[in-house]
Amino acid sequence: MIKTLTAYALALPLMLAATAACAAENLVLEIDKGGETKKVVIALKPEVAPKHVERVKKLAGEGFYNGVVFHRVIDGFMAQSGDPTGTGTGGSKYPDLPAEFSEEGFKRGTVGAARTQDPNSANSQFFICFQDNSCPHLNGQYTVWGQVVEGMDAIDTIKSGAGPNGLVQNPDKIKKAYVQ
Repeated sequence: MIKTLTAYALALPLMLAATAACAAENLVLEIDKGGETKKVVIALKPEVAPKHVERVKKLAGEGFYNGVVFHRVIDGFMAQSGDPTGTGTGGSKYPDLPAEFSEEGFKRGTVGAARTQDPNSANSQFFICFQDNSCPHLNGQYTVWGQVVEGMDAIDTIKSGAGPNGLVQNPDKIKKAYVQ
């Protein structure tokens, strides 16, 4: 009996760690909305886009997204962020990712990897669809890596309006991003 309890006590931390590793992870964005912080929770989809989810987790863990703005926002379509320069042309120090296209369709709250015309050019930028019918033309053309499960009301109110070069003037920003 004592051997069994001892073995169980030694194994318990390993079992708990394994359980935590298997638990679903979320990316949390704390968005600064004019001095008020709004929380957005994105369920990550490693089963759909493992390389993209790994990259997002790595960047969030490094604080890469902290202070990054929503530089491109098109009413009724999507809000885009993830560029540290705020110009739509920047990315992380890591190499671009290969496309991970899937049968997963774009709908309200779907998070996809932004890229150039090259399908294998996604790096750090992402976009969030506003409506079910606003993004279906992206199906099979862009990598889906997440789904907003909480805080879509904050996404709906992200400041839009194109200024010079189509960028949002005085844009809302990600105050903090982390995985939980």
